[in-house]
Amino acid sequence: MKTKRMILAGGSGFMGGLLASYFEERGWTCVVLTRQHPQSDRELRWDGVHRGDWEACLEGADVLVNLCGKSVNCRYHPRNRRALMNSRLLPTRLLGEAVAEAHKPPELWIQASTATLYRHTFGDPWDEHGDIGAHPDAKDAFSIELATAWEDAFRDAIPPGIRPVLLRSAMVLGRGNDLNNVLSVLRRLTRFGLGGKMGHGHQYVSWIHEKDFCRALERIIAQSELVGPVNVCAPNPLPNHQMMRILRRRLSRPVGIPAPAWALELGAFFLRTETELIIKSRRVIPGKLLAGGFEFEFPDFSRAAEDLLSP
Repeated sequence: MKTKRMILAGGSGFMGGLLASYFEERGWTCVVLTRQHPQSDRELRWDGVHRGDWEACLEGADVLVNLCGKSVNCRYHPRNRRALMNSRLLPTRLLGEAVAEAHKPPELWIQASTATLYRHTFGDPWDEHGDIGAHPDAKDAFSIELATAWEDAFRDAIPPGIRPVLLRSAMVLGRGNDLNNVLSVLRRLTRFGLGGKMGHGHQYVSWIHEKDFCRALERIIAQSELVGPVNVCAPNPLPNHQMMRILRRRLSRPVGIPAPAWALELGAFFLRTETELIIKSRRVIPGKLLAGGFEFEFPDFSRAAEDLLSP
């Protein structure tokens, strides 16, 4: 049998590492396009802006996964806004040009996106048909602008005949200490006694266990009728105060100092990030995956925390 091949553009970070390890264990060949100096045989250097020899890896590949994008864990001043936008739009357009000229392009293009697109809500959860837009209480106007432009660039770039999937992913929880692994940050805060509710604590948190994230992509690849936006998140989002209580219990920290809104603003300033990442109520469910019969190994946060925080 022909070995299946996956191209991971911008795949040298946390999520790319998860996918490469998961699929290689299952017999795939993974090629990571990275701006950094290659650290392994699987990595191939590109700059995300210019055409080059890297395009040859697209020929005959089964799946292209585009994960390119500067981390949103930063202050949204003008310089960072430009960098956030360019780091998403330029590689997407470049890949579109290369795929369009390939003799045998990948049959499936999975494009990273974000569940942040959906409107801030404390009401019913949003599936793929949920409302999209900014809300003043969430301070998310730029995030919505960024995510919308990212998805529009993908729709403009992808050539006809290639199956398009937009990966509207919630935060991926993993075991590692990578700065982009939210659970490692929450674990450190909780251990230092800062694991109380954040703000009023009623804002919903959408999330997914690292294994279910990889399994969801495996299902997307196998299920050809999955096209367009796909929410990749656990089916049970929960309020922030419940999430932090579960973390305190798992880490044997009975008390956690809460962080009121003013403290979040002050902390975000000194940590060079934005409070929107914490205060926005993201209540998102994986409508298409559930309709297609996908079964989560970790549907509830308590079960995910038990697995990920065990020694």
